[in-house]
Amino acid sequence: MNVDDALPGFIVESTDLLREMEAGLLDGDAADAETVNLIFRCAHTIKGSAGLFGLDSIVRFVHVLETVLDLVRQRRLAMSESLRALLLAGKDHIAQLVARVEAGERLSAPDTRGDELASELRRAAGLEEAAAGNGVAEGHEPQAQPDSRPGGSGESLVVQAWRVSARFSAEVLKAGMDPLAFVRYLSTFAALDSVRIVADGLPAPEEFDPESCYLGMEIALRTAAARERIEAAFDFVREDCTLQITPIAATSGSATSAGEETAKSEHAGNESGKRGAAARSIRVDAEKLDHLITRIGELIIAAAGTQLAARRAEDAGLEEHASMLTGLVEQVRESALQLRMVKIGGVFDRFKRVVHDLSRELGKEIGLIVRGEDTELDKTLVERIADPLTHLVRNAMDHGIEPAGVRAQRGKPPAGTVTLNAFHDSGSIVIEVSDDGGGLRREKILAKALERGLVDAARELSDGEVFNLIFEPGFSTAERVTNMSGRGVGMDVVKRNITALRGTIGLRSEEGVGTTVSIRLPLTLAIINGFQVGVGGSSYVLPLEAIDECVELTADTGHDFTDLRGEVLPFVRLREVFGTSQPAARRESIVVVRHGGQRAGLVVDALLGESQTVIKPLGKIFRNVACVTGSSILGNGEVALILDVPALVRQAAGRNSSSSVILRRG
Repeated sequence: MNVDDALPGFIVESTDLLREMEAGLLDGDAADAETVNLIFRCAHTIKGSAGLFGLDSIVRFVHVLETVLDLVRQRRLAMSESLRALLLAGKDHIAQLVARVEAGERLSAPDTRGDELASELRRAAGLEEAAAGNGVAEGHEPQAQPDSRPGGSGESLVVQAWRVSARFSAEVLKAGMDPLAFVRYLSTFAALDSVRIVADGLPAPEEFDPESCYLGMEIALRTAAARERIEAAFDFVREDCTLQITPIAATSGSATSAGEETAKSEHAGNESGKRGAAARSIRVDAEKLDHLITRIGELIIAAAGTQLAARRAEDAGLEEHASMLTGLVEQVRESALQLRMVKIGGVFDRFKRVVHDLSRELGKEIGLIVRGEDTELDKTLVERIADPLTHLVRNAMDHGIEPAGVRAQRGKPPAGTVTLNAFHDSGSIVIEVSDDGGGLRREKILAKALERGLVDAARELSDGEVFNLIFEPGFSTAERVTNMSGRGVGMDVVKRNITALRGTIGLRSEEGVGTTVSIRLPLTLAIINGFQVGVGGSSYVLPLEAIDECVELTADTGHDFTDLRGEVLPFVRLREVFGTSQPAARRESIVVVRHGGQRAGLVVDALLGESQTVIKPLGKIFRNVACVTGSSILGNGEVALILDVPALVRQAAGRNSSSSVILRRG
């Protein structure tokens, strides 16, 4: 195994462990013994893995953080808010060091920031005074001793002596692994009684290869850790060494009881089960996954072309095989898209830290409630939704949540709440950012809009139209500018970013009660189930999830609405939207679509049926074309535009409201 191949695994593992550390530190009961042990284990694992790669800067800093956490585990140090903030800063610094390693740095420069944080951690834990009293130089910690306490790395109070016999293959040095690194890692959780180099594998001098390893090691150690942990120390070189681990004797002076042996056996079984679960999953590079989706998209287009050619040839056997091919391609497509789907909880978890840090900065007591964290969406959306959500959360905390005194006057609890919620609706994912703050002041927003000339003073605006003015570029009603908001930069960018994802954003608010911002996004940006319609000589595609039904347009009354089983349904004619000059078909149809609880009809010439649709982005010159979100290549090689259902529904609703017709709400 080459060290360059193993390093990405260390980076991924460290990132996951750092995420667990942060979650534990932000836990409402971070002082709980189980939570502290979790945080400690994460730090300890990072330190050990970093030692295997010779990342001494990370090892030194994490050792200080680990020492402080150990004092918390022993109940010799309280997990105060100031200590929690310091540990979070330490976690951030480790993340920065790992990111530098990922960028190719060797961390050879002095770690000034790490030294500063380490000094603060020592002072907070009273370690500097202890070190001075014991004659230990500042900046150095006593050597770690084996952990034999309850809740520590070992599973019992018994310190067990072990003999570790390791014989490395000749290729281990060429693979970039340093045998001494494993000794260093063992010393982090065990007392090494002896380390003996075995040279019985040395060849004759004339056959000696300086790039090959011929040495072995015989190590005697004592630790309370389980055998599995000793084995895990050699995980990175398991394929390039022969390993034997045998117990010598217990040093506690008493035999291990049957109950303790049973506990060890159960622990080993649990660890084995975890490794078995891990063996059933693999990490896949995102670029490889994107490449797979792209190729499947091309396969879908090719399969559609094959099916069309089979129909034209009027060959029943060929049509059957083409149909089978299309069905298989659809199954592969569904499986591939599932690989891209991830839970939004990973994004929501980031905001625990945002809320924690910002509430301290603002001097407000604010809690975070998360709902719908198991809701899945495309990984590309997950990556691109984080920044807009961050701005919305910060805005809710800065502008939405009132100070404790104001909340008390309004009969509210002193602690404000920001809620993140996600759920699926009509083939889309809806993400809501809510707060229980003061809400939006309608008259103030309207006055500001009139002042800037954004609206006509004679026009009557609904609450929704007034509230949506905050998404105008440069719009702000803040009376003061802070380092977080008040400059009128942000909400328009949020809307632009959401629109770029083929999504929509809206809000509802009640003064004195709170505000909810709703973001509606497609589940995927790659491939969708589409429904083709024809208008004139052109084909268009609608997302199948947005369609309720198709009905015949019975009569043209000159109105922009029709009677659908006793309900008023507004509609738009696509030939008018796109300026089609060809005459309408003798029998037109209405495709009934739904978005955000509203329904509208789209009048088309022909219904062409369902199809898998590969979404192709529009070029820059076409980005401002109304009511279109993308394009797709059909089986016959023609290009079909993918329609923007939300925009069409809004257009239909706008026409209908001017005629004073009430829309049916879903």
